[in-house]
Amino acid sequence: MRTEDASARYVDLDAWGGLDILQALWEGQLAAVAAVGPALPAIEAAARAAEPGLREGGRLVYVGAGTSARIGVQDGAELPPTFDWPEAQLGFAIAGGEGALLRAVEDAEDSGADGAAWITRAEIGPRDVVVGLAASGSTPFTVEALKAARILGAVTVGVSNNPEAPILREAAHGILAATGAEVLAGSTRMKAGTAQKVILNLFSTLVMIRLGRVYRGRMVAMRATNRKLRARGVAMVSELAGCPAETAADALTRAEGDIKRAVLIAGGMSAMRADDLLDRHDGSLRRALREVGRS
Repeated sequence: MRTEDASARYVDLDAWGGLDILQALWEGQLAAVAAVGPALPAIEAAARAAEPGLREGGRLVYVGAGTSARIGVQDGAELPPTFDWPEAQLGFAIAGGEGALLRAVEDAEDSGADGAAWITRAEIGPRDVVVGLAASGSTPFTVEALKAARILGAVTVGVSNNPEAPILREAAHGILAATGAEVLAGSTRMKAGTAQKVILNLFSTLVMIRLGRVYRGRMVAMRATNRKLRARGVAMVSELAGCPAETAADALTRAEGDIKRAVLIAGGMSAMRADDLLDRHDGSLRRALREVGRS
C-alpha cells in the first residue's frame, strides 16, 4: 500500500529544524488537496446517485475505523445545523463503537463480521446511502459493511487513498485520492485524512445543494441556534427578499425560524401558501420563487 511507504526524502526528518519540518508537512497537506482534483467526476457521480433516495427519506451513513471514522463523524455531524438535515436520516458505523472516537479500540477494524452486522441491524435499504472510508482501502470492518449494504440495495460509496483497493471494487461508486507516501510513514491522519475530509466536504455539500438546501450561495436551511446565527438568518432574509431587517425579522418569527419560508413571507405570502409552494417544489426556494416570478 502506497500510504504505508517510507519516503527517502524524509529519512532524517527528526534531525531537521522546526521550520523545515513544518514546510514538509505543509507541502504534504497541499499535495493531499491536489490529489482530490482527479476524483471530482467520481464525487459528482456518487452525489447524483445519492440524491433520489435521500430525497425520499433515505439515510446517509458513514462507515469507518480510526481516523476515517472520526472524519466521517465530523462531516455528518455538521449536516443538521448547517443544512437542517434530520438526525433520523444520519448514521455512523464506527469500528469499536462510539467510544472508539476518543480512544483507540484494538483490533476493532479487523472484524468484517462486525461491519456487516451493523448494516443488518440498521436495516439498511435501497433508499439509503452508505459511505465507507479507509485510507488503506482494505479495512475489513468497512469493506464488509459496504458489501452488505450493496447486497441490500443501498447506494454505496467507497473512499480510499490507495489505487486498486478492495473498497473501490466493492462500492458502486469508488472515489480515489492517491495521496501516496506520508511524510511520517504510515501516518494516514495526515495527507490521507486531509484528502478524505475534502472529499466528504465536497460530496455532502453537493448533495445538500441538489436537495434544495442552498440558494444563491446561502445556507437557507441552517438552524439558527445562537445569536450569531439568528443575526445571519435575518441578514439572509433581508438580502434575498429585498426587505428591511425589521421586516425580515418579523417574517422569520412568523416562519418559526425557517429561512426559506421567511423569504416568501417577507415578499407578502402567507405562511400556508409558502409551505404549499415549497412542498410542491421539493423544498427548492429557487423553483418556488421562479413560479411566482421573483427569482
